[in-house]
Order: sequence, then C-alpha cells, then structure tokens
Amino acid sequence: MTVKNIERNGNQATVVVEIDKELMESGVQKAYLKARKNIMLPGFRKGKAPRKMIEAMYGAHVFYEDGLEEIFPEIYKFAIADQDFKAIGRPSLTDMQISDEGIVTLTLTTDVYPEVTLGQYKGLEVEKAEAVVTDEQVQAELDRMAQNVASTETVERAAEMGDTANIDFEGFENGVPFAGGKGENHDLKLGSGAFVPGFEEQVVGMSAGEEKDIDITFPEDYHAELAGKAVVFHVKCNKVTTTIVPAQDDEFAKDVSEFDTLEELKADIRAKALENAQKQIDNAFEQAAVDKAAENTTVDMPAALIEAELDNQMERFGYQLQMSGYSMEQYAKMMGGDLNTMRSAFRPAAEKQARVNVTLEKIAEVEAIEITDEDVEAEYASVASQYSLEVEKVKGMVPVEEIKASLKVRKAVKVIVDSAVAVAPAAKEEAPAEE
Repeated sequence: MTVKNIERNGNQATVVVEIDKELMESGVQKAYLKARKNIMLPGFRKGKAPRKMIEAMYGAHVFYEDGLEEIFPEIYKFAIADQDFKAIGRPSLTDMQISDEGIVTLTLTTDVYPEVTLGQYKGLEVEKAEAVVTDEQVQAELDRMAQNVASTETVERAAEMGDTANIDFEGFENGVPFAGGKGENHDLKLGSGAFVPGFEEQVVGMSAGEEKDIDITFPEDYHAELAGKAVVFHVKCNKVTTTIVPAQDDEFAKDVSEFDTLEELKADIRAKALENAQKQIDNAFEQAAVDKAAENTTVDMPAALIEAELDNQMERFGYQLQMSGYSMEQYAKMMGGDLNTMRSAFRPAAEKQARVNVTLEKIAEVEAIEITDEDVEAEYASVASQYSLEVEKVKGMVPVEEIKASLKVRKAVKVIVDSAVAVAPAAKEEAPAEE
C-alpha cells in the first residue's frame, strides 16, 4: 500500500491510499469464497459458480466492496492508525477508483482527535464549604431509628390524629356510587394527608364498629370528573391502632446499637454524618475543580466525541433502568417523550463531560503521567474485591489498556485537585424584604 496524500481540515482528516493489486486480490477472493455458497447461475449447482462467470454476469468489480471489508484491518493500520493524528471511530470511504491495471485507490475520511490547548489547571480557586452536622440532623436520625423499632397496638378508644384507622368506605354523588370511591380494610394513617382534604379530620373520633357519613367537597384542581363536587362517603371504622414509639434513653440506645448510652449513640450518629458530609463536600470540590480546568481549555470538540460520550451516558442510564425493571423506551414514554427526546436531554451533560475527558487526557500527556505494572495490578485487585470476583476473572473481562486509561485520568484529576485552593463559598444575597 502507498499513502498518496493526507489532508487535515479541522477535526477531519482525508487520506488517499493506493492498494496493492496482490492485497486487493486476496480480499476479493475471500469475499467470493464467502458469497458463492448463496449464488446460483444457470448451468451450475448452487455454490459452485466460478468467480469469472459471476463477475462476467454482475460486473468485474462485484466483489470489491466486500473484498475491501476483508482487508480493512490492514488498510486501517497502514492508512489511518500509523499516521500522526488520532482517529475517532471508523473512517468512511468517500471515493474508490479502479484503474485499468486493477490498482485500487481509496479516499478515506475520518474524524480525528482535536487539538487541545490547556488553560490554567493548577492552583485554581474553588469554593469549598465546611462540613457541619446540626443537632436537628442528629435528632432526625434518632427519630428515624425510633420509628424503625416502633410497635403498634389496637386501642379500644376513639381514633386520634396519628392513629391508624382501618376503614371500609364508599363514596356517593347524589346518592349514586362513583368510580374509584370504594375501599375495604384500608389502613389510613390519620394526619398523613393521604385522602382528600377534610376526610381524615372527620374520621378522628370514630371508634371500632362505628359507622358515619362524611360530607366532602373535592378541590377544584382534583380529577376532572369530581373537581369541585360535593359527595358523601359512608365510612365504617373496623379497628383503631396506635404506634408505640420507644423513649430515646440509654435503654433505647442499647436496643438499637452497640452503645450503652444515648450520648454515645448521638456521638456516633454525628461522627458518621460528619464523615458523609465531608465526602460529599470533597466530591463536589473535586468536580468543581475539574469543571473549572475544562472551562479553561481551548478545544474545538468533534461531534464524534460528543456522540460517543452521549452513547456512553445513555447506555449507563439504560442499565440503571434495567436494574429497576424498566426499558429506555418505557421510561421515555412515562416522561412524555421518546428516545430522541431523552437523547436531547442528555446532550448538554455529554458535551460537558466530553470536554472534561479531553482536558484530563491532555493533562496526563503534559504531566507525563505513567502507569506502572504495580498500579495496574493494584487496580485489578481493587475491582476484584469490589465485585467479589477473582483477580484473573477481572483481567479476562477488563483489558489492560482500559485500566491504564482509567488510572491516567484519575491521576490527572489528582493533579488538578491537589493544587486547587479552597476558598469559602460566596455569601448568598438575601432577597429584599417586601414592603
């Protein structure tokens, strides 16, 4: 093969390459051998037609397109991969010329990795909040723990707010039952707001075995069929239960934790909450620093890189949906759109992340970041531990180059974050008081 010409125009490169007759012939012959089993010519059994006869009937170059596909890996390596640009994706064939002597000249066009010019990425000033855990947050966690171990008991008294009333009910409009207005053995937490406004308040005071009619007027913004209408619910109270929440004392602490006192439990809750808050702040600081470095980068982003990142994000989201039992199509429909709508919604994030990706790769290059064999082995071991797999199995699933690329990006992030300067968040301006 011979590269006859290379032209670079922005984020695209065009390569003109001449294919040796011998190489082209090998590809055409492979294509013929694959195709002939499905070809039938008069006078020949199916799959036995000679190549010359097929070419005479369908054209001398009938197998050339498939022949090129057969030798494409060799063409790609010589004409694209070995050049001084980094191609993105598969090149497209924009022209093919075949001389009288059988020499094939191809014109290949490929998207190429962009020129990336870094701006400031070290010493960036980035806002960072201080991790704080309030007494209210600690109390909220204690309340949650208490609710988790709360018990219920049936009471022989009138229902009160906070109780659960087990009821049968049926709604009537002008004496006629309406659709969706009937239920049996329904547990209604009084004060939860689960029913139409005014309903739960009128159940308060009912005792087990009692029946009554409740007058309700549906809100104007309710379902169209009932909006603003006055109805009557006939309600029977079957049972009243109350929740017994344990007192938050030392005995409670012993029951719900390994601690002997409530103060020790509070201290542990505060420490864990503070640790989680700090992790969130550190993650936000890291992301903000990386985003700022990417904003300082000058690059003309190729559409191919953005589309590739968009594909990745859609694939990851699709996998998450699958774990929840939904497909992308189902989710898109529930959100009132289709896959194209979803893709449009994901695009801004993909554009931003693609810019971050090229910035980090360029930093890894400029900083001459190297990944050692020890780094790779440690990462394989970490992934294996995370997913409870054997290291050798992980090695068979994840290529070494993928591990190295991931580690380079991680180290590039560390270069940005370790040099970043944390500053206090700017004070939020309070809105002027209304007169």
